[in-house]
Amino acid sequence: MHPVSRILVAVSSPWASEKLAKPIADLAERLRCEVLITHVARLQDTDEEESAMSERGEQTIERLASLLRTRGIKCDGVMLFEDHSDPAKLILQTAHAKGCTAIALGLASKGATKRLVSGDMPASIIRQSDLPVLLLPANWDGNL
Repeated sequence: MHPVSRILVAVSSPWASEKLAKPIADLAERLRCEVLITHVARLQDTDEEESAMSERGEQTIERLASLLRTRGIKCDGVMLFEDHSDPAKLILQTAHAKGCTAIALGLASKGATKRLVSGDMPASIIRQSDLPVLLLPANWDGNL
């Protein structure tokens, strides 16, 4: 059995970063591992500037990194840019390239209809992954 040495955490918003901070810090402390924080930047609407997209992504990554560092967790952040490719595949490629041994995802509180329309990245990651994937429900507020 391989020890977990680095967990990739994909976050979608500063709100998700805040929500994931406590359970991810708990998991990293228990496993004595590092955390790689990723955000897939994509334009929210056709009028959004790329600079706003990048700024939102950087804020998302930095918010979680700041919260983890206050708990003594070693972490890095990587901004990923969606270029009409599969964002799930982009996350998985990054996990392998950065030596991650597990992936953690926070689930949004989207309904089934919204997932069908906008896509369901966690399901896509699970289907494609050869790494363990931990899903954290949107309404869950506990330790691991």
